Amino acid sequence: MNDVDRIFAGSIPEIYDEYLVPLIFEFYASDLAARVAALSPRAVLETAAGSGVVTRALAPRLVSEGRYVVTDLNQPMLERAAARQDPDARIVWQQADALELPFDDASFDVVLCQFGVMFFPDRLTGYREARRVLKDGGSFLFNAWDRIEENAFADVVTRAAAEVFPDNPPRFLARTPHGYNDLDIIRQEVEAAGFRDVAIETVPALSVAPSPRHPAVAYCQGTPLRNELEERDATLLNEVTERAQTAIAERYGSGSVSAKIHGHVVTAKR
Repeated sequence: MNDVDRIFAGSIPEIYDEYLVPLIFEFYASDLAARVAALSPRAVLETAAGSGVVTRALAPRLVSEGRYVVTDLNQPMLERAAARQDPDARIVWQQADALELPFDDASFDVVLCQFGVMFFPDRLTGYREARRVLKDGGSFLFNAWDRIEENAFADVVTRAAAEVFPDNPPRFLARTPHGYNDLDIIRQEVEAAGFRDVAIETVPALSVAPSPRHPAVAYCQGTPLRNELEERDATLLNEVTERAQTAIAERYGSGSVSAKIHGHVVTAKR
């Protein structure tokens, strides 16, 4: 993973939230929130919360006397999440590094992370930190994307970007969001961190957009792929976006478009 893979700044958080969240994250946020709520936790920690899509889905399902600490390393994303959340005295917003959590041992019933572990510079450290702050018997839940070929819009956009930069194709989407997809490796790393009862479920879904331009803008301008494109030639950002839009339209049509997405959901016990 490159350093630019973790930079969500400038207009990226806003575009991410407006375009990418409904495109690929809302379904899995609802799924993860339902799994957490079924555990009836009283103290919940969310790491790498991004723009708060899981927070919005989970908060209404938690007990009224519960405590919900929502964290992210990226302050602009956390501010975006807090601004979109209804007032809720149970929620504490706190900038925090998932690899060095500023919380006491055995503080939470559940730790969850939606599509964030792929960005951890050291996943084993992140998993051990999650285990440290969990109470005995507590649950760790997270999800990670399947390989890019099983996530069609991301694959099409990556191929379109490579057509514009054939000598140095931008590979952020394949390298980072879709680069942690080997189930054996995931299981080994979670178990190596000390967790037990590790279960992994691959959950398919459908990514739906109102037009081919929507996923093109979502990926090209609302993710760190934008950083890669602008590093190569900032004047070509719109060209890559339009190339991606055309490729999506050619494959899926010019109106509302839909394509497959696959995510892995991981659950484990302390």
